[in-house]
Amino acid sequence: MINKKDSSKTGFQKYKRVLLKISGEALAKNGFGFDYPKLVNLAEQVFGVWKAGIEIVIVIGAGNIWRFRDTTESGIERTVSDAMGMLATIMNAVALQSAIERFGAPTRVCSAINVPQLAEPYLRRRAERHLEKRRIVICAGGTGNPYFTTDSAAALRALELECNVILKASNVDGVYDKDPNKFPNAKKYESLTFQEAIEKNLKVFDQAAFSLCRDQNLPIVVFNFGKKGALLDAAHGKKIGTLVQK
Repeated sequence: MINKKDSSKTGFQKYKRVLLKISGEALAKNGFGFDYPKLVNLAEQVFGVWKAGIEIVIVIGAGNIWRFRDTTESGIERTVSDAMGMLATIMNAVALQSAIERFGAPTRVCSAINVPQLAEPYLRRRAERHLEKRRIVICAGGTGNPYFTTDSAAALRALELECNVILKASNVDGVYDKDPNKFPNAKKYESLTFQEAIEKNLKVFDQAAFSLCRDQNLPIVVFNFGKKGALLDAAHGKKIGTLVQK
């Protein structure tokens, strides 16, 4: 992993390169499609991280458009359904690209699925070059393969691009033993090991992605994206949410 960079202005460490994993639902309006104010808010927060001098990679899901586990009754075969989900991530990625560029940050969409009219093909060296040139990289199309979630895609891209950390955006302020929106007595974990997260079968991140991060010692910070300034705080390495590490 590349080293952290010290910030003399703030007095704490900030990450040099981060990967933001955010669900498609974060863009949804009433559970589906696009809510433009949410899209602009996401773009503004990403722009703030870029403006702070932190290199940022984004992997976005497709739950606002299509996801296999929500559409099992459709009768559409799994590999086809997963392909539809991967295409939906491209829609989200190009929408986010447009929103970010309105703030003035250069952005590239790199897709695991070949759609040259909309995005570049994902090539690790090319993506690294974009980051070195101070461009925001949005990785779309998942891994390009069925049966892999966008969590797994996030873990893979973060490792390939030598990110210091995965910042997993959530609608709650960390990892809990059960859904705090349903259970008032839910217990928050301030920190967890990867093994604990796997054994407890915590649903905040895909099990395969947890395993990959554990094997390569890539930390994950789960934080409440809805809190103003939370993304920038997380990218600066402040104590926020739940830290999952070895």
